[in-house]
Formats: sequence, C-alpha cells, structure tokens
Amino acid sequence: MKIFRALFVSVRLWLILLGFALAFVVAYVWPLLFPLVQIAFAAFVVLLLTEGFLLFRQSTVGNQPVFFARRDMPERLSNGDENPITLYLESRYAFATPVEIIDEIPFQFQRRDVLFTAHLKPNEPRAIRYELRPTRRGEYSFGAVNVFVMTPLRLLKRRFQFEEGRLVPVYPSYLQMRQYELLAVSNRLTELGIKRIRRVGHSMEFEQIRPYTQGDDLRSINWKATARRADSGQAALIVNAYQDERSQAVYCLIDKGRVMQSPFEGLTLLDYAINASLVLSNIALMKQDRAGLITFSEKIGQVVPAERRPGHMRKLLEVLFRQKTRFLETDFEALYTTIRTQVRQRSLLLLFTNFETLNGLQRQLPYLRRLAKDHLLLVIFFDNTELRGLLNTPARSTEEIYMKTIGEKFAYEKRQIVKELQQYGIASILTAPQDLTANTVNKYLEMKARGMI
Repeated sequence: MKIFRALFVSVRLWLILLGFALAFVVAYVWPLLFPLVQIAFAAFVVLLLTEGFLLFRQSTVGNQPVFFARRDMPERLSNGDENPITLYLESRYAFATPVEIIDEIPFQFQRRDVLFTAHLKPNEPRAIRYELRPTRRGEYSFGAVNVFVMTPLRLLKRRFQFEEGRLVPVYPSYLQMRQYELLAVSNRLTELGIKRIRRVGHSMEFEQIRPYTQGDDLRSINWKATARRADSGQAALIVNAYQDERSQAVYCLIDKGRVMQSPFEGLTLLDYAINASLVLSNIALMKQDRAGLITFSEKIGQVVPAERRPGHMRKLLEVLFRQKTRFLETDFEALYTTIRTQVRQRSLLLLFTNFETLNGLQRQLPYLRRLAKDHLLLVIFFDNTELRGLLNTPARSTEEIYMKTIGEKFAYEKRQIVKELQQYGIASILTAPQDLTANTVNKYLEMKARGMI
C-alpha cells in the first residue's frame, strides 16, 4: 500500500497511452500493423516496469535514505517583509533524477505557484530558494515538502514527503527593526530616508572634557580648562563633550479602531503602525530613552510602561504580536484617562491613528488638546495613496470629473487637519503607509535633537 500511495504517473505517460490507443484503432483498420503495435506496447510495458523497479527497489543506501529534502526557514516570519525559504535536496539514486517539488505553504498566502523543478545528479546537493511575504500576524501552518522523483524517462513518479506539520508565528516586522538598528549603529540611516538633523545650541547633557579635534564646535571650547592646561605646559584646546539627554519616556499609542482597517499592499494600516512602533521603540532604546506602549480601541488594550531594561524589547515584540481587534469605534476619552493616571512624567506620545475628515478630528480634538497640555504629542495619520493616484490622473469623462472633485475635497480636508492641529500646537505627520517608519523616526530624531523631549 505504501508503494501505491507513493506512485504517481506523469502527463507524458498519459500521452503515450493515448498514442497507443490511437495506434490500436489504426491497427484495427489495417490489420497488418497490429503485430507491430502489440510488440511496441509490450516493450513499453517492460520499460514501464523497469522504471518502477528502479524507483522503488530501495528506500535507503547504506544508512542514508535514498532521497533527502529539508525546508530551512526562520523560526518566525516577519510581517510585511520578504522572508527567505530554502529547500535543500540530495539524491542518492545511482542515476540522474529529474524532480518536482511542491511546498505546502499556509493558506493565508493564497499562492498556487510554489512548484519547482530540478535535475539532480547522484549525491549532488541542491538548494532552491524562494520568498514569502505574510500580511497578517498570527500562526501559520506549513505542510509537507512533496518531492516527486523520476527517472530520465519521466513516466512514473515516486513521491517523498518531508517536514510535515510545522507552525510558524508571524511577528511584527523584526527584519525592518534589525535593518534600522544596524544602520543606526553604523550611522547610515540616511540610506533609508532618515535625515541628518542639525543640532541647534547645546540642549544635551554634559558628558566629559576632551582635547579639541578638527570639526568640533568652537562654541564648545572650555577656556578655563584650556588655560589650566597651558599653565601646566601643555598647550592644547579643551572642549566640552555632550551626549543626548537620556531616559526620556517615549510612548507609542496605537489606535486599533475601524479607521485603521483600511488595507494598503496587503497590510492594514494597523499593521503598518505596529511595524513602525516596533522600529521606533528599538531606536528609542538605542538612544538611551525609555520605550512604552499603549493600544486602544473601544476600550484600552495593553499598557506597557516606559522602561529600558534587558529584555524590554522582547516584551514589546510579544505584546505587539498578540494584538487583536474587532475594528470598532475608538474611545479617545478612555485613552486620555489612562495616560493621565498611568503616565506621570512628561513624555513623547506618538499617536498612530487616522482621520479622513475634519469633523472626525474635531470630535477627538478636545482629548488631543488635553494630552498635548501635559505631554509632547505627535499625531501620525495616513495619506490616501489611492486618492492621490486618482488626483494625478487626467479626467476624461463627466463621471471622472465628478470623482476627481470629490477626491480633491478629501485631499483638502487632510491638509486642513494638519493646519487644525498646528493651530493648537500639536505636531503631526501626514504620511503614506510605505513611508511611515522613516518619517516617524525622522520626526523623533528631530525632536530629540532640538531638545523638545
């Protein structure tokens, strides 16, 4: 029974059988051809049995399986990123084996093209690489790696199955977080669109004094220390060295309401906000600040106090991974109450939400003004990229003119929302979803450089 379960036939075999059927029909009309067709068919049957024998005669070679395959992938996948998957193959057949590989990927990807072909020589390892881009957090179930091995005749197939039943969690974009972290360490954040911020004045903490080097700000020269050094016979300029102010509290406030349900390139705005929050929290910890998190919708979700302890980044990652929502109406009053009772120190609050109309902002503006009174509030909301594409397309009919007029109205209201927030001294970012992380990190570094937090 195992042999029959592993036995499959190729399309080539069905075509040959169809050809023999037509040949027998022709031989029925011309009987002289019948013996030739019979001999050819008998030879074909012998060839088929020989191929089956070569495929199934052994399951191992020595102590090793006759064919081996393995799926190599991360222990967790990064949401919204291209995650590398590698299939390792090795054949120990005595002859060259054409193979077909079907990887049973989770249904969430809705892909039917994960079929690969290869041609393996005896004892030749082969690696096949492809990428998967998940668009939802959660657990994904991978099935088996099905390998169909054939002889050079390609008539019969023997199926091997490997890596059955594996659950892999999909976390917020930790690949993006690592990318920003590595570039921040090497001072190459400009490659991701992060601007260099010129520091104005000395809004930083004093760290130490050191000898002057070319490029130092002349205003930082410590003349008293320089004079003392000159009196001792060492003529060298001494400058004051400063470091960024540390231990500032930075909170990411993530709106999980219905306004964050809109999709963009497969991800919801909520997932874009979660990915950006993860990156920003990591950058804040690298800048010696304390990172915290509050999620909210119709009620308050998780509250993670701002800390900078070992393992805190891991804690934030796990909390963001488990975020669930029904996309109901957001309660900003509950958010304000929670922050007032649990965030005692003046902090930087980065509010990830979305406003489509000016009326929608004005309903929540009283709570935003109260938050801005006690904290430094930065409201981050999204530009409608589909609407932007509509506005950039020339109208060719009356209906398109009508649609474009409505689009202009919505775009105008987005700009009015920014001005309305500026009127009350509330900083804001209007950004496309794909630029959210870079724009948010830019604004955080700008505020930090200017000593606003």
